[in-house]
Amino acid sequence: MATLLALLPLLIVIGLLASGRASALVAGLAGLSATLAASITLLTGAGRRGEIGALFVRETSAGLWLSWQVIAIIASGMFFHRCLQARDGAANGATLAANPRRLWSVCFLLAPFAEAVTGFGVGYIIALAALRRLGLGGLPALVLGLYSQSLVPWGALATGTTVGATLAGLTPNQLGLASAVLQVPIHVLYLVLYWRFAREAGVAVPFVQKLDDALWTALLLASIWLFNFYSDVEIAGAASTAALLALRFWRDERPDGAHLIAALRAQAPYVALTAALCATRLVPPLRDLLKPLWAIKPFDNQPAFTPLYAPGFWLVSIGLAVVVLARAPLARVVGEAARGAWRSCAVTLLFVVMAELYVGTGMAQAIAEALRAAAGRDAVAAVPLFAGVGGFLTGGGAAANAMLMPMVTALARAVAVDPAWIAAVQNSVCTNLTMLSPIRVSMGAAILALATSDAVLYRRAWPLALPALSTGVAATLILLA
Repeated sequence: MATLLALLPLLIVIGLLASGRASALVAGLAGLSATLAASITLLTGAGRRGEIGALFVRETSAGLWLSWQVIAIIASGMFFHRCLQARDGAANGATLAANPRRLWSVCFLLAPFAEAVTGFGVGYIIALAALRRLGLGGLPALVLGLYSQSLVPWGALATGTTVGATLAGLTPNQLGLASAVLQVPIHVLYLVLYWRFAREAGVAVPFVQKLDDALWTALLLASIWLFNFYSDVEIAGAASTAALLALRFWRDERPDGAHLIAALRAQAPYVALTAALCATRLVPPLRDLLKPLWAIKPFDNQPAFTPLYAPGFWLVSIGLAVVVLARAPLARVVGEAARGAWRSCAVTLLFVVMAELYVGTGMAQAIAEALRAAAGRDAVAAVPLFAGVGGFLTGGGAAANAMLMPMVTALARAVAVDPAWIAAVQNSVCTNLTMLSPIRVSMGAAILALATSDAVLYRRAWPLALPALSTGVAATLILLA
């Protein structure tokens, strides 16, 4: 009975999301309410009624603090995006020839960079706009646009990975490094599928170009690992894709002086943001000055918030500069950003507080013990499935990790399997599977004005689930061996 009560909030959330009739916000509200009710019942039954008030205050406060770390990036990232949209005279650019080099850059660098900086599907919007500039549309563009989500472990400046790491008892860099290792086979499989999708879109990739694609993919993955190892997980995706984008632009477009100046002017906010984030994390004197400055750390097991070191400070500062220079109405931009960000912020808050209560009340441990008793060590083989379902249904790494990370890491500890690698499997699979969430696919269909049923869309896109799921299953089996 106790195990069923502990599972009930998760089952309610999954059921509501799977039904397609409830939003992530409604599911989060229902899940948090059910978590509160279940935890009160379980604590009362265990003779711990007197602890309920203090425990709820402690865990809710911890959840609010952790969710603030994510909300600050969500809100500032959306503000930055709206500031760029508000620039006067921002041109979409002329149509370009759809050659294999440009297509790879859009799918593996440009769109993932936009997603790494802002998150929450913005990269998908930019990907579809770029694909249309290449003359691609319809189902092929929808599927290729999903590659914008191929680096979501570092999307929105790695908010999902940061939440997952905190709930798993790891540092963000530890989880980022392990996720970067798992991303290697995932990206290899993505690349193989990409060549097939490109051919179906009418852009055949010759053998020599496939070798070129493979080399640049290796450079991308190596760069992400290095940034995770030597710097902060927050900038690993953005800095890696930005650096390679600049190199590819120079190699593939051979810009003259006028073309280069025009490109720099158009991309100036992104260049400034990337430079600021890299400088504050890679230049020791600047990092050592800003990282501890006015740091706030109310919980020992939660990350500190440093106002001038946080990515949100630079997103907002550069966004404000863009608005001022463009002479755009700031109030309108703020209003648009608030309308675009509030739902994601609310969903994050609900799921993170729910996760903290799961850990603090012992419900995550109870589920883990029940799974261990039922299936022994083999129970962890289900982690990739849990993660995939969580990412697919929520459409966000932070929400999916908040919902499932406490349970899967408790399970790993209960059966003596390395919890750090299980956390990496959870993080990698759930974040990569967000690309196929109904939220993303329906967004693409709406932007492209596709009057096509969901069944047809998923029949074309479903292979993109295989890289993350197969890698997660293989990694779990290796851990069990």
